Amino acid sequence: MKNILFVIAIFLSVPFFSQSAKVGSIDWKGVERMNINFMIDFIETKVNQPLDSIKLNNDVYALTRLNGISNVTYTVAKKDTFFTVTFQIIENWSLLPNVSLWTSAEASAAYRIGLFDYNFLGKNNTIGAYYQNNAVSSFGFFYAAPFLFSTNLGLEASFQKQSSIEPLFINTQPARYEYTNTGIELLAAYRIDFQNAIRFGVNVFSEKYQYLSGATANGVPQFLELTKTMLKSNYTYDNLKYDFYLISGIRNNFFAQYVFSSNNFQDNFKIAWNDFSYFKRLGNSGNWATRVRFGLSSNENTPFAPFALDNNVNIRGVGNLIDRGTGMFVINTEFRNTLIEKNWFVLQGNTFMDAGSWRLPGGNFNDFIDKNNVRFFAGVGLRFIHKTIFNATFRIDYGFGLTERSQGLVFGIGQYF
Repeated sequence: MKNILFVIAIFLSVPFFSQSAKVGSIDWKGVERMNINFMIDFIETKVNQPLDSIKLNNDVYALTRLNGISNVTYTVAKKDTFFTVTFQIIENWSLLPNVSLWTSAEASAAYRIGLFDYNFLGKNNTIGAYYQNNAVSSFGFFYAAPFLFSTNLGLEASFQKQSSIEPLFINTQPARYEYTNTGIELLAAYRIDFQNAIRFGVNVFSEKYQYLSGATANGVPQFLELTKTMLKSNYTYDNLKYDFYLISGIRNNFFAQYVFSSNNFQDNFKIAWNDFSYFKRLGNSGNWATRVRFGLSSNENTPFAPFALDNNVNIRGVGNLIDRGTGMFVINTEFRNTLIEKNWFVLQGNTFMDAGSWRLPGGNFNDFIDKNNVRFFAGVGLRFIHKTIFNATFRIDYGFGLTERSQGLVFGIGQYF
């Protein structure tokens, strides 16, 4: 009987304790550029609400995904019947130049210069512009305020003129075209919760293809100009946990686009692809990372297919923009291991394997298993990382073909995926 009464007493006392264990105040330490009012609205933990460890952990995961924050910890102190929650913030330096220098077949010294603030006004906004010269000139302006209207609703806007000399393939023979894409884009961004978000909107753009040299064929224009409208959508599931540069968890990104010519609504083109990424901590210094990408588009027999086989996009060492297709399946997997860590600086070593296959324009699904379309590459690399500058990872990878004689160095800013 005493045991029954004890259980009943505990059961009746649960509401009392959950009611009294409330958050009395939220303090912030280490804040310099981040907007405190924005963070108070952003987190799930609220003053005068019951203290909840699940919400606190969710807040840590969500805050560390913001551009302006490198790391977050918290402490809880009890005073009378209330608790004080203190978040300790380590911020990222987020006002950064955007500088790249590389060589290509078209330009002995191609470059890109720009300036971006990835935490404008301390509210995770991005604003910036760039100029690029790769035998032809390009430029762009960007503004993204994902929490402009509320902690769940924002927008992104951009204007870009992108030009390049691109190899296209006409009956397997290469041709050189100057490609120019000039467009304006407006997207709405909605955060469903701290793990799920959607983006959708429109991009109005013009495309120009100007033939320069190489193969020609009847039915393939030497000059083409179209005004098009693209409807875009993106769904993201993000369950990643960050410890500075080390990552664990999964992330999935699904993209869908519908393109039609403004002059002819029936002239449409559909594109969809999915990126699934998995990260696992191995010991104190190891990080295994894997990305699986699968995409399909309208299967037109055209040299202007949307998916490109390229060093900087999907397979390291294969070369710059060597082929195009209307479908792709790519797996990238790598092991990152910390070699040196000193205060703000980290040197990572990297071993990787990239594999992929393509559906040729106008082809069929058997193209994915055709040995002529399958690529296997492996390699090693280095990562030079600044722990408290946003996306400050300089990478060098050397990839070599396992099924063909191809190799090359790949440079970039940020992890490959």
